[in-house]
Amino acid sequence: EGRVNEWNQKAVEITGFGKDEVMGHDLVAEFISSEFKESVQAVLNNALRGENTANFEFPLYTKDNRAVEVLLNATPRIDSSGKLVGVVGVGQD
Repeated sequence: EGRVNEWNQKAVEITGFGKDEVMGHDLVAEFISSEFKESVQAVLNNALRGENTANFEFPLYTKDNRAVEVLLNATPRIDSSGKLVGVVGVGQD
């Protein structure tokens, strides 16, 4: 579904959005600028098909509307039974 289910302290520091402001929200629809929505969604969709993406660069907009360049690594999240259950996205500023 593309909903945020983890938001660490570094994400809070980089974006200015608190954990309570993003948990359960649609990452692409609500936090990615319009010109990058399609490409970021494609990276997440690829991970949901089992494909890793490394070092995808895009601007993430902060709460005060500043653009922060982020390198995204997206990896399929697999549960203990081997079922794909989501995406682990790690961003680096």
